Amino acid sequence: MASQPITTLIVTNNPERASYRQRIGVYLRRLDAAGIACELAVLPRGPWARRALLMRAAQFDAVLLHKKKLNPWDAFWLGRYKRRLIYTYDDAIWVSPRRPERFSPSHYYPFRRTVRLADRVIAGSEYLADQARPFNADVHVLPLGLEVARYNPPVTRPDDGRVRLVWIGSAATLDYLRALAPCLEEIGRRHPQAVLRIIGDAFFDLDDLPVEKVMWNRDGRYTALAECDIGLAPLPDNPFTRGKCSFKVLEYSAAGLAVVASPVGTNVEHILPDETGHLADGPEVWVERLDALIRDESLRHRLGQRGREHAQRYDVSVIGGRLAELIRGCVESDA
Repeated sequence: MASQPITTLIVTNNPERASYRQRIGVYLRRLDAAGIACELAVLPRGPWARRALLMRAAQFDAVLLHKKKLNPWDAFWLGRYKRRLIYTYDDAIWVSPRRPERFSPSHYYPFRRTVRLADRVIAGSEYLADQARPFNADVHVLPLGLEVARYNPPVTRPDDGRVRLVWIGSAATLDYLRALAPCLEEIGRRHPQAVLRIIGDAFFDLDDLPVEKVMWNRDGRYTALAECDIGLAPLPDNPFTRGKCSFKVLEYSAAGLAVVASPVGTNVEHILPDETGHLADGPEVWVERLDALIRDESLRHRLGQRGREHAQRYDVSVIGGRLAELIRGCVESDA
């Protein structure tokens, strides 16, 4: 006998953000195929409009709440009308990104309130899940997924003798790359054939390393990455960045690039040292790792091929199936 269809109300602040696309949006077709019918709702700003939306929870088998931390008003109404609440997040949302070392009541207490209200919590990494476990007994880890095949377009890399280092990201995280500037300048002095490509919505220049500035585009990023050779994923180490789920590392690997990354967040899970890339802790190590990869094309190729194989484990077909199981399992556990 076929399983009964499950109705799910997805509640998010902004469905245009990358976090929503990679945490939920990319799986909607697979959820539908798995018998989980989803309706997307953007949480309104006004309290009475939010109450009206949250009261609709009674019409659905489950509410899938994306990343939003609930204030007491919203928690009251959602708690009153929901059948099952599944809370999913992929960032260290209990700390302030601007002051991650300080305890932030405005971040922590709403996070705790939301986790306690949830019937199931789905976190993007073990680090993120560990923060929820003191307040909820049903916490699961589901990493980010991606459409691996799209990162292998039929592209011929430019035949210009260049070795392209690449970083992809938004203006909000560009400072992570900017902090690597002294290392990149040294690489530029050592290797005239090296070039840095930034794929994003903000850029900067370097004195000794040419910079290619490529505006991020939802479809164009696949080709822009495939034309490169080495992916960069620098991160500082603090309570906020430890919650990073390393989507850019997966993108690099899916595109067949060797990767150099800081040993922070899930970088340490996605970078298999000397297999898919290298971890670099400190400026000297960054220069050493990049220097070796620029000199050795066969090494770049070997790490890139192994990285693509690793990325297959995180294809949307795999992660989407697990998400469907987690939603259905939560609903049916109450049957």
